[in-house]
Amino acid sequence: MYITNITHLLDASAKMPEDVPDEARGLIDFLTQVIDTTTKNLPHTLTQTDIRCFEKGCSGMIKTAFRPDTEEIHWYCPDCEVDGLISGWQGTKWDNR
Repeated sequence: MYITNITHLLDASAKMPEDVPDEARGLIDFLTQVIDTTTKNLPHTLTQTDIRCFEKGCSGMIKTAFRPDTEEIHWYCPDCEVDGLISGWQGTKWDNR
């Protein structure tokens, strides 16, 4: 399980740092897409998105949910079963509430 506070991956202006290695950039892009998509509707149960899993060799589509008790976003790939929680997304440019 990936547990991410998105603010730890951003610079002081809440943007992706320019000097991030490609692999980290891909993960940050993935996580910010999850935040952007999930905060449009804040589903309380895992809901299919149009986001493709980032795991090498996996072509699954990510499901996401908002956890109101912790205000975390839970994401899950039903194909490879990788999942994670994202915190610290509130107030970022990807927060669509």
